[in-house]
Amino acid sequence: MLISTIINKSIVQGIPLLFGSTGEIITEKSGNLNLGIPGIMYVGGSTGILGAYLYEKYAAVPSPFWCIVIPLVSAILGSGLLALLYSFLTVTLHANQNVTGLAITTFGTGFGDFFGGSITKIFGSGGNLSVKTTADYYKTTLPFANNLGDFGKIFFSYGFLVYLAIIIAVIAAIVLKKTRVGLHLRAVGENPATADAAGINVTKYKYLATCIGGIVAGFGGLYFIMDYTGGSWTNGGFGDRGWLAIALVIFALWRPNFGIIGSFIFGGLYIAYSYVSGLSRASIAIFNMLPYIVTIVVLIITSMRNKKENQPPQSLGLSYFREER
Repeated sequence: MLISTIINKSIVQGIPLLFGSTGEIITEKSGNLNLGIPGIMYVGGSTGILGAYLYEKYAAVPSPFWCIVIPLVSAILGSGLLALLYSFLTVTLHANQNVTGLAITTFGTGFGDFFGGSITKIFGSGGNLSVKTTADYYKTTLPFANNLGDFGKIFFSYGFLVYLAIIIAVIAAIVLKKTRVGLHLRAVGENPATADAAGINVTKYKYLATCIGGIVAGFGGLYFIMDYTGGSWTNGGFGDRGWLAIALVIFALWRPNFGIIGSFIFGGLYIAYSYVSGLSRASIAIFNMLPYIVTIVVLIITSMRNKKENQPPQSLGLSYFREER
């Protein structure tokens, strides 16, 4: 059925956004506004495919276990190190968060395009970078999905990263709302001076939240490369998904569980033009603006209602100077 196909493709399109928005929500809850998320997602994808390429090239018989683990670890290292760099610049050196984030995005995009586009030439292979063997393991679906018709297509016809994205979002929502760690993190994001006076290590929470958030966002890039594109690299192929993930944070009202539904809605809006025949290029561009337009509408509505729980952390984007406490 057409409905099940649309839902299926919306979920597939929305998963990179879910990873990115969940990672950014975790980061922003600490008061850090990381506009480097698009670059971190790019690096997560590029380091993941680099790890897979090197393993496939030198392994006599690639093992399914290592085909899964090596790209995962590579993506964690790449995105984690970039998030750590952002943390050091903004938390320790008190650099401007907006400028630092944009610099991280520029660097991450350049890093991915350089290594993704050049690695095969460096090793004398030629051609585009592709790791189909590894990607096939990432795309493996549950064996009974095809036997359940439309129900199986909607709920079970995905690789494991789709379910991992949902699980991480649910866990993040529970931790932020129900645990002492989440309470401390929210306190740091709202008023770091008060949190510091209460004995909470503000620097530790900012570092951990930003690095964990960066790693989660990096999984979005890995999913896009391994699952969505089937293990092939194309410079610039990630498009504006990183910025859409940041927009989704606002749409989800800084709640990871809302981000699950929001990501699927954004995924549907992202592909809506393909189900409308006879569109001009200008009309397609307007359709591609829909997620941003919806985000602006949500931002206006929540601002007018002015409810505390629907607002960003009070110290978002502001550096904390302990000596001024």
